[in-house]
Amino acid sequence: MGAWEQNAIDTYEDFLAYWSVAKSNGVDEQIRLWETSYMAKYPELLAKQIANYEDDGLNWRQVAHERVFPHLAERLQLMREARENILVTYKPVSARAYEIFELDFDTVIVVYVGIGCGAGWATRYGGSPAILLGLENIAESAWHTKDKLEALLAHEIGHLAHMTWRNQWEHFERAEKHPLFELYSEGFAQRCEHIILGRESWHQAQNEAWLGWCQDNRRWLAEEFLQRLDGYLSVRDFFASWMDIKGKKETGYFLGHEFIRYLETTYTMREIASLDNELIEEFAVRFLMEESGEVTQ
Repeated sequence: MGAWEQNAIDTYEDFLAYWSVAKSNGVDEQIRLWETSYMAKYPELLAKQIANYEDDGLNWRQVAHERVFPHLAERLQLMREARENILVTYKPVSARAYEIFELDFDTVIVVYVGIGCGAGWATRYGGSPAILLGLENIAESAWHTKDKLEALLAHEIGHLAHMTWRNQWEHFERAEKHPLFELYSEGFAQRCEHIILGRESWHQAQNEAWLGWCQDNRRWLAEEFLQRLDGYLSVRDFFASWMDIKGKKETGYFLGHEFIRYLETTYTMREIASLDNELIEEFAVRFLMEESGEVTQ
């Protein structure tokens, strides 16, 4: 394996400079200044966030106005703690990940306060594999602790390994819009998270009861996912941090993880990462049908 580097672009001081001026203004002006002063220094980061909403047909200003900026003041302390913990955890977690999976690409970590595009986002930035860490979403989910951030970082590195092994980047992110590919992709990253940390960390868990509920309701979760597929309905509430199913958030990560464990009975992780899309869909549907009891194993 060749040498690798992991560098951090920490924009938090620029955010604080912006916020010192913007905090006394109304929400609309805060958004305008966020775009024209703070994010103007990081045009690629701004463009990626806006495109993320436009690709889903959403108005980013409306989302920012309703979901993000009204809460920045109350989340400032958690964002500060998250930023400090990221800067002391990302290198040790990366070192373990790179050793376990024999990775050899350089990675950029970008710490920023954005418009709700996600706590973690595996993508490319400045032409390099990158993990974008949105402090506003990290604070919203209370993932500011070292344990939660270690798990989040391991999860996103799993996505980067997956993208690299498939030799896909922009196509990969577009493919995640498909429910079965998202189940596979998020499940793969979740399984990587556990392998890297050597424990079942489940950073999405709301509380200690979350995993037990998922295990007890795995048949129902599989049935519900299948019904959404059959009806061409959205599965966003399986994955989105601001949505829930029966009061439980991000249950799709549990279901996806179990799908990858199902595949591991036949394939290695590297082989799973390289499966073609038709096989992924075939195996995912069979897994869901077996879990729901529609077909016998």
